[in-house]
Amino acid sequence: MSKRDYYEVLGVTRNATPEEVKKSYRKLAVQFHPDRNPGDKAAEDKFKEAAEAYEILSDTNKRQRYDQFGHAGLNGANGAGFNNVDDVFEHFGSIFEDLFGMGGGRQRRGGGGSRARKGADLRFDVQIEFREAVLGAEKKIEIPKRVNCDSCSGTGAAKGSKPVTCPTCRGHGQVAIQQGFFSYATQCPECAGSGKKIAEKCSDCRGSGTLSKTSSITVKIPAGIDSGMRLRVAGEGEAGANGGPAGDLYVFIDVKEHKRFHREEFDLVLQLKLGVAQAILGTEISVDCFEGDPKTIEIPPGVQPGQRLVVHGSGIPKLEKYGRGRGDLIIEIQVEIPTKVSKEAEEHLRAFASKHGEAVKGSGSFFERIFG
Repeated sequence: MSKRDYYEVLGVTRNATPEEVKKSYRKLAVQFHPDRNPGDKAAEDKFKEAAEAYEILSDTNKRQRYDQFGHAGLNGANGAGFNNVDDVFEHFGSIFEDLFGMGGGRQRRGGGGSRARKGADLRFDVQIEFREAVLGAEKKIEIPKRVNCDSCSGTGAAKGSKPVTCPTCRGHGQVAIQQGFFSYATQCPECAGSGKKIAEKCSDCRGSGTLSKTSSITVKIPAGIDSGMRLRVAGEGEAGANGGPAGDLYVFIDVKEHKRFHREEFDLVLQLKLGVAQAILGTEISVDCFEGDPKTIEIPPGVQPGQRLVVHGSGIPKLEKYGRGRGDLIIEIQVEIPTKVSKEAEEHLRAFASKHGEAVKGSGSFFERIFG
């Protein structure tokens, strides 16, 4: 039996936009929906035919092949045709959830309510020292979370028993509510959507399948991490449901401020206070960059307040996703001006000012000695 033209099936032109194709399919899906046409084989066939046409015309590559070669160009193409209506609901679940709400507009076969689900993710905030952020560290943290009950292996059923299929929803986890022509799916009130009922509950977890427990976890802090970054520890979240995997743990980092250093991305910045004589004549300083021996840094004569001296590659290690190597060590110069000096130092300073033609305030006797 030859297939009808897909554009004819959906009632759109060959120039129809993706939005027009989708709109037309939604209209046909409502018209020929099995719940609106119970027992109508012809309507079911049209429902599958419309889904097949939409599956091809909503895919850019398949639509191009179909436009060029017709049905022959789709031989062996994935998804060209559906065996039954359940295949349609499975393939276009999001469309039917939009149209009919939870469950794709039809109660599905196969016990979907007892589907394995991943456990909830957890968050833990940890504060570390500035030094630990530069060098990396290991932190032992205590995490309260829900874990699978050992007595029942997470089933919630007492030893020697097991959960049974919910008689109300027959294991689907959802029940259909008829409203006019349409059937809307909602969570089964008997089993709360699990698809299972527990006749005899586990005495330890009282049927929940999980227990509250504090777990001790060692988290590796990589060198170079900064405040606001987070680490993912796979499988250390809450226990999954129905045999599903555990969630993940996300560790959010807060780095304490340092009394001498701060960072600019991966550059290590030190605000260095120098005396006037040191700034004029130059000096050497020793800087502890947290790793290895302290570095000896030469401060050149005549360095200016606010000037930055850069020591390349002596900063913070870069995290892998930011590249390799380290940032720089940046010395930011600050010159401290003394508020009081000795009489001898004052005389030397005035002589210096005079030699360089700088006008300064001072006592008359001193100026008389200098200029008299």
